[in-house]
This record gives sequence, structure tokens and C-alpha cells, in this order.
Amino acid sequence: MTEGFQPDELHEEIADEGEVPAEIRSHLALALDVDDVVAARRLAFDLEPFFGTLKVGLELFCATGTETVSGFTAAGFDVFCDLKLHDIPTVVGKAARVVGSLGARWLTVHVQGGGDMLRAAVAGAAAGAEGVGLPPPGILGVTVLTSDATADRSELERRTALAVDSGCTGIVCAATDLEVTAPWADRLVRVVPGTRLPGADTHDQARVTTPRQAIEAGADLLVVGRAVTAADEPVLAAAELVGHLLG
Repeated sequence: MTEGFQPDELHEEIADEGEVPAEIRSHLALALDVDDVVAARRLAFDLEPFFGTLKVGLELFCATGTETVSGFTAAGFDVFCDLKLHDIPTVVGKAARVVGSLGARWLTVHVQGGGDMLRAAVAGAAAGAEGVGLPPPGILGVTVLTSDATADRSELERRTALAVDSGCTGIVCAATDLEVTAPWADRLVRVVPGTRLPGADTHDQARVTTPRQAIEAGADLLVVGRAVTAADEPVLAAAELVGHLLG
């Protein structure tokens, strides 16, 4: 944590100045892993000063549908639509087209689905966005889930290369995999979930590190969920996170 700051003091300073430093906020995505749109909106707006991106995952998407994504984009948020699509290319392309039409900034697709499926996602998302006059969402290839402790280095390298060759904008990988994916850092946005503050519960994540270590290792976007959203005081937890990143 920044020397001399406690979480509540840091939050007061942020409130006085209006926002978290842009170089910090732009690296942070808030995972809205809830099944209630009211709770999701409360978290999103309460924590907006800290997070530049909102992640809508399967839980919230299945509970509330496409209106949650379009609602957040209409409110000015960058939305990370984390659906981890994995099906035949035609189905994935059509689903990506829908997401593209909602104004999402990012969409996740499993690299394990293969090159044809990834290219279908890229094309579908672009077509959906073009149809409503919006920029296309970046397709993020999910390489290896952070709950997977068994995938080896060669498989990660293969999937990362496939994501590049298939036109993905970026990948999702564990912080511990940033070194392996470094050769592609100039061509891919690298999104890292599953980081934890020092001493925090790792929950069901098998391969974790701290947010600061992830940024120092080259992460472009950190996805932060329960460490903040499940805290007794989410705003203070977010302030602690920012303090940790500021050093």
C-alpha cells in the first residue's frame, strides 16, 4: 500500500480529486459476478471511480440477458462480455454478431475451439458492430483457465500463437503465464484474472499472484472480482487495491 495511506484515507483523497489516476483505472476491470441487475448496477456505479471496465460474465448474462450489456454500454462503461464461447464456428459467429451489436468492448472465446471458430468470432463481432455503427469488440482468446493447474508451457504457447494467427485482439491468461506469452506482447492485449492482494484467500484459483506483480510482468488489464465485490466495504477494498498498485 502507498506509504502513509490507510484505505479510508486513500478513498477520501480519490473523492477529493475526482478519480483514480488514469494509468491505474485503465488497467482494472470489475467482475460483476452476481445474478441480480440491481446489485450489479450498484457495484458498477459505486466503484466506477476505480474501474475503467465492467466484466459481465455467464452468471449475470444468464440472469439478465443482453439488456445488461447494452445498458452498461449506454451508460458509458467499457463492457467486457465474458461468455467464453466454444461451439461450432457458425454458432459462435452468430453469437458474436449479437454481442457486437450491443456495443461491448471485449468478448471472450475459448482458443481450444480452434482457428475456424476464432475467425468466426472475429468476423461475427465485426459484422454485428458494423450493423449498428459501432467499433467492433476485441476478441479475447481464453488460453488456459486460472483454475487449471495442469496445462503445460507448450500448450499455452500453441494456443497463444493460434489466437494471433486467427485475428484475436488479445488473450486471457494467468499472471504466472505472462512470461510465456511475452513474445506476443506487441500483438496481443493480455488480460489477467485471478490476482489476489498479499495474504488474501485464493478461492478456486490455482495459479495466482498479486495485482502489482501482474502489472509489472506486463498485464494490460486485470480482472478483479470477489476481492472487492465480496468485501464488507467494496469501496474501501477497491481503494486498498489501488493503494497496492501505487506501491
